[in-house]
Amino acid sequence: MFQNFRLTMTWLHTWFGLVLGFVLMVAFFFGALSVFDREFDRWGIPQTRFEAQPLPSFDTLLRPVFESIEPSRESIDEMRGRVHGPMPEHFDTVRAWTLYTTHRDPVMRLNAIYEVPNARDPDDDVFGSRTIDPRSGAVVPDNQLRIGSQFFFPLHYSLQLHWLDLGEWLVGLAALAMLVALVSGVVMHRKLFRELFTFRPDKQLQRSTLDLHNLSGVAALPFHFMFAFTGLVIMAGVYFPVAHVQLEPLHEYYEKLEEQQTGLPHDRAGVAAPLASVDAMVAEARQRWAQRGASGDVGLLIVRHVGDANGYVSVFRAGTDRIGLLGEGIHFKASTGEVLYEEPPSSAVGGVTDFLVGLHLQHFRHWTLRWLYVFGGLLGAVCIATGFIFFIEKRKRQHARQGVSGARVVSALAVTFVTGMVIATLSLLVANRVLPESLTTRELFEQSSFWGAWLLALMHAFWRTGPVAQGQRTSAWSEQCWIIAVMAVLAVVLNWITTGDHLLHTLAVGYWPVAGIDLALLTTAAVAVLAANHLRRRAASPRARGAGVSEGDPAVGVAHV
Repeated sequence: MFQNFRLTMTWLHTWFGLVLGFVLMVAFFFGALSVFDREFDRWGIPQTRFEAQPLPSFDTLLRPVFESIEPSRESIDEMRGRVHGPMPEHFDTVRAWTLYTTHRDPVMRLNAIYEVPNARDPDDDVFGSRTIDPRSGAVVPDNQLRIGSQFFFPLHYSLQLHWLDLGEWLVGLAALAMLVALVSGVVMHRKLFRELFTFRPDKQLQRSTLDLHNLSGVAALPFHFMFAFTGLVIMAGVYFPVAHVQLEPLHEYYEKLEEQQTGLPHDRAGVAAPLASVDAMVAEARQRWAQRGASGDVGLLIVRHVGDANGYVSVFRAGTDRIGLLGEGIHFKASTGEVLYEEPPSSAVGGVTDFLVGLHLQHFRHWTLRWLYVFGGLLGAVCIATGFIFFIEKRKRQHARQGVSGARVVSALAVTFVTGMVIATLSLLVANRVLPESLTTRELFEQSSFWGAWLLALMHAFWRTGPVAQGQRTSAWSEQCWIIAVMAVLAVVLNWITTGDHLLHTLAVGYWPVAGIDLALLTTAAVAVLAANHLRRRAASPRARGAGVSEGDPAVGVAHV
């Protein structure tokens, strides 16, 4: 098909990057924002703007809240049609109480899972949740969107397309394509170090864009490879559901074997029993961790078979001081508090898996590394964006002569998935600050503002990229940069007006979750203004002489792909 292996790699790099680059753009950008998902939550829900708290008393504060939780209406409605006969009116059997927290969570979300007595599948259940202020036990309203953990984070790996897990499959396919693009991008360069570490911003647009594409790609190359690979590892259960399909006949046998080895009952005994002091169990777990020289932060607490003689309490150590998310679980008999099972150290395979998952989700306490994650994610977005621009600049005159609209379509989509995506994000933040907190459908309006703004950005991009079809430059980029600048400043001002937490105040008191978001927004506005002015100067300057990139360049070796 091609003259040599390098040109084959060029073809792979170009078309894999173009076809799936739009998905990767979403994954990289919102993955970078998700590094500070809890901070976005606190910015978006002013009632949670206080420091993260230690685990409060379970016996006096958490238990009454757990006992008051009822299954949510959404959970019950989803269960309809999966029961024999009518849906029960009451759910009295609690399968589990769960609590997961990190060192960055000021509020705590408690979940209660209930058995459905006439469910067709015994493993089906209904559930309810409640978010509380751990200082007092006061309930925090749940009608507000948790911008970071509930929207940005799932958007980066699922695209919010949950039908048949379509979004997760698309992101997984894009991650595979990215691994191919990383390898092929290195192979296709003849003079590797000179080409990958050169940036000439004053050259013709096509040349300088290619330089920035190479530089941003190689500067965070290990990061890009690590995140693509570990993302695939995390989602392996979706792509290869071995446990739920191929091994389903062995499922019951495995559960019985696990019960024999650990002493942790899988089923209820059907005999009522009280719940002993969970605070004492947590203290015992912390003491055992301290004996190993480990931190005593509790990351996950589960009470299974609540109110039953077979009930037990599981306490897991948080991943604050290590890469793995959770581990070193200690399990207690719920009715007496005696230790039933203490998990041994992870096996070699399990340890590698825990490390890879924790490396991707980064719940550990290391702020410098957290910022490097953001920087790496944004470099990935820059690499993809410059790849789009280079593709357009290289082909638009050729497509204009041929009378095809390929370059214009790619240009419009590039604008939509670069500046348009930022506009949609800022629209969500602005809507978060102007919608009344008492609005029952507030969460729906916030998400609608995001998708609506993105749709408008798409329409604007297609409208303003007409000149590309004639081989000329479009003003869509600069116009959307100005919109970004205005909206970013507006979000900061609205935060000040609606909460009183202006930047000088949050900086003075050292409340960085809110100050950091405001500073990031102002930085975004400044970068957008600089970009818009730079594009204006380029548009006003005489067209650069020469092609800027020769046909012999490794990135354009296939001149007509």
